[in-house]
Amino acid sequence: MSDIVTVQEAVTAFADWNEPTDAELDAIEREMPVILADIDLLDAHIATLDRTPSELDERRLRRARRRALAARVDLTNHAVTVAGVGA
Repeated sequence: MSDIVTVQEAVTAFADWNEPTDAELDAIEREMPVILADIDLLDAHIATLDRTPSELDERRLRRARRRALAARVDLTNHAVTVAGVGA
């Protein structure tokens, strides 16, 4: 019978003291509009997986794509402004 042995790195990767830093949490907070817009886009796609999209479905997909793109543009513009490149 062989013993099952864990790798130390895999065990310590989930230790209680290994929490996200404040900078990582701030980055997640800045990206949250993009994440939520992507979730809406995925929901719109999932709703049409098993059927032919209706006109309402197509509008929902277009709106979700526009929101996702707008959220990405806002995040990019904010990153450029913070970096000091923007006016």
